[in-house]
Amino acid sequence: MASGPPPVDGRGASLARYAGLVGAVLLAVAGYLGGALPHAPLGATPESIWRAPGGPATLACWLVGTGLLVGAWWSLRGAVPSTRWAYGTAGLWALPLLVAPPLGSRDVYSYACQGWTYAHGVDPYAVPVAAAGCPWADAVAPIWRDTPAPYGPVFVLLAALAVVLGGGLTGTIVALRVIAVAGLLLGALCLPGLARAAGVPTRRAVWLALAGPLVGVHLVAGAHNDAVMLGLLLSGLLIAVRRPGRPSALLVAGVLLGLAVTVKASAVVVTPFAALAAVRGRHTVRSLLRDGGWLTGGVLGALLVSSAASGLGFGWVGGLTHSGDSEQWTSPPTAVGLVVDYAGALAGRGPQAVPVLRAVALLLLAVVLVVLWWRAWRALRAPDDPALAHSWVTLHGAGLALAATVVLSPVFHPWYATWPLVLLALTARRTTWFVVPAAAAAFLALPDGTNLARFTKAPGALAMTALLLAAILLPTQRRRPRPR
Repeated sequence: MASGPPPVDGRGASLARYAGLVGAVLLAVAGYLGGALPHAPLGATPESIWRAPGGPATLACWLVGTGLLVGAWWSLRGAVPSTRWAYGTAGLWALPLLVAPPLGSRDVYSYACQGWTYAHGVDPYAVPVAAAGCPWADAVAPIWRDTPAPYGPVFVLLAALAVVLGGGLTGTIVALRVIAVAGLLLGALCLPGLARAAGVPTRRAVWLALAGPLVGVHLVAGAHNDAVMLGLLLSGLLIAVRRPGRPSALLVAGVLLGLAVTVKASAVVVTPFAALAAVRGRHTVRSLLRDGGWLTGGVLGALLVSSAASGLGFGWVGGLTHSGDSEQWTSPPTAVGLVVDYAGALAGRGPQAVPVLRAVALLLLAVVLVVLWWRAWRALRAPDDPALAHSWVTLHGAGLALAATVVLSPVFHPWYATWPLVLLALTARRTTWFVVPAAAAAFLALPDGTNLARFTKAPGALAMTALLLAAILLPTQRRRPRPR
């Protein structure tokens, strides 16, 4: 396993720490100048933001702040002085963003209205927030006002709790941010144990998982429910890794993983790998059915009980179909579909390739997930490297499964990159291939939630398609034998 490079000198680490802090402060200032405030004008463009009062200052603070955060995070990606230093710096950078207005998206207002809808006795999976009469519906992005909630019942209950505790909109946003930070802290507590189990340097795992700009801007300031999902996911994985073969512990691990799924359904791709981690001793079909069965029972139990206890049943499954309503080139299958549509338009035809390519990508995702699981299963049954930790195999497989889910999903938002980031930070020997996309994603969303991908549709789709072709063809070229 990778032992990690030696720690950097104190002067360089201190410089990076305070450069990142300045970046976080500038982002908080950008939030107050032109963040995702409730009464901010919707449908803004980069040009309209620039022309607004304080617009140049908003964009300058956002661009410089993001650049400083990304640069500081990148500069220490290989080695930080210590685990304690990594925790302290990540917390220091989060402080300005903790008191900033919502940044990077308006999803937190959707959460508030969905919680309000449920708290007032209306099914958020059947009635959109605008039709339910949510008093804050004007703050919700127009695309989500007339669609049902795409989140599981546990998060709807948490959102309703935030509404009850918060009273008004401001109090509800504060409560939702507290819930998101609690999920993030839960995940932070699990990182050292998972890093030790995987045999990687704890300081590197903590730094990559917590100090990135996507975490501060989107999980803290944006209060995205991904933070809650990741906290539950990591805690369930930690128990499965540390207590394999123990029925009661595996039931608890399964419940935590099931709760993660009922916050955001994307977490479901991790459960097959958690079942592998649950096996104690030799990995046989019998031991997998025995130990993995306890964990699977916990997952199913959490799904059934939460769906029944909320009174909402499984209506949330239908809401998942609306998560891909927006078309953005940041999703590779959507980008390829857009390029095909552009080519068809030049030929005088309208192939409508985006839905087709998205469906093909989902089928490919199912195949990739099966292949990743099978490779992990074979590695555990007959390991090529006896010193390779079983925990590393399962956690790395789970991280790759989340990465594949992000790449092949119909839609991509910047905070989605945090899903594989936390697990690959625990297992990946080389980090550039997933740190670079996470750093690039930090520049996609303006403070008020304006997504730059909406205004770069054609060039972005062409660039993403070219990048995808290069990723497919270059490894093939490298494997070809050179002629004598």
